[in-house]
Amino acid sequence: MNDENTAISANDRNIAVLTHIGGIFFSFVPGLIVWLLKKDENAYLGEQAREALNFQISLLIAYMVCYVLVFILIGFVLMAAVWLGNIILCIIAASKASKGEEYRYPFTLRLIN
Repeated sequence: MNDENTAISANDRNIAVLTHIGGIFFSFVPGLIVWLLKKDENAYLGEQAREALNFQISLLIAYMVCYVLVFILIGFVLMAAVWLGNIILCIIAASKASKGEEYRYPFTLRLIN
């Protein structure tokens, strides 16, 4: 562990892990709640919650596109890919957060700054 990680408390890491994992089950809600409550108090939690929130909003947009594409039958395949990507990337983010590392989701629109 480097010096940056020792400044992040175990409680903060646990909240960040729950924020990322919560996105699998509750979409953007966990990221939004943590971001609104902790963005001014804790830089690490604010950053991780913002990343989770941006990623889940990007997924909602992707699901809407997939829904439209269902009518030409490719949407089913894309929806499954988006769903699987959500699970995999949220688990990777939670793993990094448990170590106190910052994680930036790939393929994410940075809508919340």
